[in-house]
Amino acid sequence: MGGGIENKRFNIRDGLGMKFLQQQGIRVGWVSRRPSEATIQRADNLKIDFLAQRDHGKVDAVQSILRKTNLNWQDVCYVGDDIVDLGVMKRVGIAIAVADGVAEVKAAADYITRAPGGRGAVREVVEMILKAQDKWDRVVAEYAS
Repeated sequence: MGGGIENKRFNIRDGLGMKFLQQQGIRVGWVSRRPSEATIQRADNLKIDFLAQRDHGKVDAVQSILRKTNLNWQDVCYVGDDIVDLGVMKRVGIAIAVADGVAEVKAAADYITRAPGGRGAVREVVEMILKAQDKWDRVVAEYAS
């Protein structure tokens, strides 16, 4: 079955939001259980700090990133949508489910976004983080001048 063309959609505002985080000194990582060339290309385009694509568990992937960065689980805000995210969500400082996530993920979340996954949920989280850290006005001012 290999050799097919992969189609993936990415939200422009989500991507710009991740750039805002990075501009404010916050590192961004993606963890996926399914290797994808489209994801690699998007991560390269956005200069994502960490990309882990492994078919064996997201907990191990995040643990590997934590070892490289000298961070701990409580330092992480994680956005998930399906049961493969539950192990990570139970360990992180802030667990977030997207609006169209499965019931089990929503039950494990500290916050559930209004926007569905792939349609502005990440941007919603980005704005929440930057506002909580009193950095959002700085981002807006930079682009308003």
